[in-house]
Amino acid sequence: MTMNDIGGNAVLIAAGGRSILLQLADPAIGHGVADHSDFVARPLDRLNNTLSFVYAISFGSPDEAAAATRRVNHAHVPVESAGSGESPAYSAFSPHLQLWVAATLYDSALTMHELVYGPLGDAESDAFYQDYRKIGAALQVPEGLWPSTRADFRVYWAKRLTSLRTDATTRAVAHDLLHSRTGPFWMRAGLPLARLVTAGLLPPPVRDMFDLPWSEARQRRFDRVIGVIRVIYPPLPRRIRHFPKNHYLRALSATTLPPPSVSESR
Repeated sequence: MTMNDIGGNAVLIAAGGRSILLQLADPAIGHGVADHSDFVARPLDRLNNTLSFVYAISFGSPDEAAAATRRVNHAHVPVESAGSGESPAYSAFSPHLQLWVAATLYDSALTMHELVYGPLGDAESDAFYQDYRKIGAALQVPEGLWPSTRADFRVYWAKRLTSLRTDATTRAVAHDLLHSRTGPFWMRAGLPLARLVTAGLLPPPVRDMFDLPWSEARQRRFDRVIGVIRVIYPPLPRRIRHFPKNHYLRALSATTLPPPSVSESR
C-alpha cells in the first residue's frame, strides 16, 4: 500500500471528531474556538476547510498547497486574546498550539487507519509521519519543534495528554458540535453514529473530560461498527475510497488555475 493510498483513504475522516475534541481539550485552543469560530453553526464549512487544507498539503501541487496555507493563515489572524478570568491567553499563530493541532490530525488518522487495516510497517509508518510533518510546517510549526522520530512523538503525545483539561465553555462547544442542529440533513442524521465513533476513538481520560457517556454496551456497539468497516471498506474500489480526496483536489485545482490569456479567452 503506497502513502497516497494510505493518506487518501476517506475512512480517515471518521476520526475527525476525535481530532477536534483533542484540540478543544487544550484550554487555549478551546477558548479560541469558543470566542472566534462559528464552526458549530457551520460544521460542514469547517469540515470542507480542514479537508481542503490537509489534501492540498499532502497531495496538491505547490500552488494549491500555498493557496490553502494562505487561506488558513488569513482565517487565523483575528484568533488572539490576552486572556482574562478563566480564559487563557492564546494566539492561533502560537507554534506550540499549531503543533498540537497537527499532532491531533496525525494521531487520529493513524489510529483510524490501524483500526481498519492493522498496524503499518516501519517504512510506511515513517513515510506517513513525514507527511504530517509537512502539515505541521504549513501551520508554521518550526522544524525543530516537531518531534524528530515517531518514538519522540509518542513521548510528546503522552506528556501532552496530561496537560489537557476542559471547562464549562469548552465542554459546551464540544456538546454543540456533537449535537448540531445545523448543517445538511445527512450530516445531522449521522450524528448518533459520529458521537459513538468519536467517543470510542478518544483516549478514555479525554472522553471523561467531555462527560461523554460510555459503557460496556457502547463499547460493544463501537467494536461492531469498526468490525463492519473492516469488512466492507478495504475491498471498495479505489475511486470510492479516495472520492473525497479527489473531489477536494479538483475543487482546489479549479480555484488556483491562472486566468486565461487574451488569446485563450477568445
